[in-house]
Amino acid sequence: MTITMKWILSAIATLGILAPLPTVAAPLCRTELPGAITRIINRPEWERSRWGLLIQPLDDDTPLYNHQGTAYFNPASSAKLLTTAAALHHFGPDYRILTPIQITGRPPRLQTLRLIGKGDPTLTPQDLQTFAQYLGEQGVTEIDRLIVEDGYLPGPATHPTWEFSDLYFYYGMVVNSLILNENSFPLTITPQQPGQPVAITSEDGLALAQWEIENQARSAPPETPYSLQMTGRVGEPVLAFRGRFPVDTAPRQWRMALRDPGAYFLAQLEQSLQAEGITVQSTQIDRTPQRHKGKETFLLQSPPLSQLLQDTNQPSNNLYAEVLLQTLGLGVGQESSLSALTVILSQLGVEADTHQLRDGSGLSRHNLLSPLALVQTLQGMETTPHREVFRASLPVAGVSGTLQGRFQDTPLAGVLLAKTGTMTGVSTLAGYVDQPDGSTVVFSIMVNQSEQAISRQRAAIDEIVLLLWNLQDC
Repeated sequence: MTITMKWILSAIATLGILAPLPTVAAPLCRTELPGAITRIINRPEWERSRWGLLIQPLDDDTPLYNHQGTAYFNPASSAKLLTTAAALHHFGPDYRILTPIQITGRPPRLQTLRLIGKGDPTLTPQDLQTFAQYLGEQGVTEIDRLIVEDGYLPGPATHPTWEFSDLYFYYGMVVNSLILNENSFPLTITPQQPGQPVAITSEDGLALAQWEIENQARSAPPETPYSLQMTGRVGEPVLAFRGRFPVDTAPRQWRMALRDPGAYFLAQLEQSLQAEGITVQSTQIDRTPQRHKGKETFLLQSPPLSQLLQDTNQPSNNLYAEVLLQTLGLGVGQESSLSALTVILSQLGVEADTHQLRDGSGLSRHNLLSPLALVQTLQGMETTPHREVFRASLPVAGVSGTLQGRFQDTPLAGVLLAKTGTMTGVSTLAGYVDQPDGSTVVFSIMVNQSEQAISRQRAAIDEIVLLLWNLQDC
């Protein structure tokens, strides 16, 4: 049988095979939208996939398109929309996470120095150096007891529903009250001569020392298929590397999770003090908060919540989202952080039975969320005084965050504001499409249980979203 070029072009048009997004989106009648979307999600490649979609005008509860809009799906990182919306609604954009430091004694010798961690995810070793320099300028040369508190945030440090294999990487890090460098550190893997073990190094020696490296990965001749893998061991501080790393391949940089962030924080603080000539006689980590009186000599503070939301939603930062969720729980005074989340979301008009979350970031595969929950969250935030702050936290199509590489050279570039979600078999997108006539469409699109490549899932979602531009009554 001869396969003609006409047949190939027909297949591309029918199946969407490698079809680029159009650079010009023709106006579409609202009545034509359901048929156009249905044709996309009914293509043969989506036979095994599960779709959930809800699309409606911002100021109208009558859907433009609804397919399984109230059913539960795994939202992946689009769950961060609920967390950040609730935090902004409850705390306001100027809220900051404060880290108090208390002392007893007077220079040159302090009896105690107590730093009380409150879960600020923005702290860096440079912040500790600045504090140490301040003490040095005040004439401090000795500290009898250096104490750090690591028990303020109520949730478990290691989330019980996260995948075991995620816990070793930066996106599955420990969530605690003492955080430096986002509780992660860089690891560089470099090939050596063929047959030799690869070199595994880090510029952060304190972090690397928390792990035992088991290196069975070998450097391989040029053009050998790359097969480097890392696995951990349950209950053991081991990072095991295996596979082959061709010598003609550039070094790889991975970002790994700290094993004990509290101990890392204390070691960095002690190191900073010693660098300023301040001797520390003893150190201690308090895992439960204590009530100690002392003069507050220094107060570290995070950027305002408006910036924290951007740092959460734009790059889809799991640590920031989990800190916000646990902080919300403390602020609302509910039995759990997730209960607090439900209470605040209900104030925004998000119905309680539209979501059953297990974390604030979307990393848990136990999360259940309907497209309706996301649409109600987006609609609810538009009614608050902080609507512009919330919008500013979202990735912009073709411009920023996780949407920087999507919708480029389309009418939605610089216009679409939306939060992405991605994990194996899952792609989601939810946000706002501002129309040329000044109206706004809110949408949530979720693909679950798909064997198709993530790139194909995203392409189909983007094709649907592009249909939402310039909708018209015909």
